[in-house]
Amino acid sequence: MTGGVLILTGPTASGKSAFGIAVAERFGAEIVGADSRQIYRGMTIGTAAPGEAERARVPHHLIGILEPHERYSAARFARDALAAIDAIHARGRNALVVGGTGFYIRALAGDVALSPTHDATLRERLVHEVRVHPADVLHGWLSALDPVRAAAIVPNDRYRIVRALEVALARRAGSGDAPRPAGDTGTRAAPDSAESLRSRGIAYRKVALVPEPAALLPRIERRVDAMLAAGLLAEAERIGGDAVAADAVGYREALAYLRGWSTAAELRAHLIRNTRRYAKRQATWLRTEPDLALLDAADPFAFACRAARALGWTDRDAD
Repeated sequence: MTGGVLILTGPTASGKSAFGIAVAERFGAEIVGADSRQIYRGMTIGTAAPGEAERARVPHHLIGILEPHERYSAARFARDALAAIDAIHARGRNALVVGGTGFYIRALAGDVALSPTHDATLRERLVHEVRVHPADVLHGWLSALDPVRAAAIVPNDRYRIVRALEVALARRAGSGDAPRPAGDTGTRAAPDSAESLRSRGIAYRKVALVPEPAALLPRIERRVDAMLAAGLLAEAERIGGDAVAADAVGYREALAYLRGWSTAAELRAHLIRNTRRYAKRQATWLRTEPDLALLDAADPFAFACRAARALGWTDRDAD
């Protein structure tokens, strides 16, 4: 029996992809990816996207749907994810959303206000700001407008900073610059926001797999070594530095090594360090995530199964 949507998130290298497959197999679910880099084709190694074996076990959606030079947005993700969820439910199956891009998950749930229309004047202003100010200045501006969103973005990721500024400024203009109550980050959806699970009346639950930092570090180290052994350098060289997707952690470091800017030892150290920093930013974001339940470290699978059953999901082996 199909029910609402279960959303599984967590920092990078937390094991959520394998965990999601286990939950999906238990309940006859299909997985909708919520990762801003796994949506790109040909980046399986650097993004740790599910491979052919994993996708043969459980159908995956919104994985490898774009070329690396194409741009994507949280609003487009919400539309695409809702369409995938509708199709999954129409097949009589459950929909499990799995991914670590917090802004995508908030957009899908309806916990963030998105600008439904393109503001040409605002975009022109931001293009000008990008030309005259370094990325850290733009990131500081975003931090003043939306500190929670800024904390989840790398300070030199110009594209995501500008996109977040566009949303934050559009929201600010729409509210008439009215002051917000203390503690309100402004991430709740406005009444006229784009469609979401909430606006569609689709029940959902959000759970997170968040290992302790001491447990996460060896996982990150193993992932880095596996990526290098699997051909991360060749993948990064093929993607190139000009692709929108090349700002993901792993590709910048690999390209720097290929250009002779670091040694092999430095490459590995940089990959581990920057992946840890990224995981820390994700964990910071998750601490502010509305209605999020952390999976019980003692038995996360049982906790996730209880959340699924609360949505009306039925175990495959229930009979």
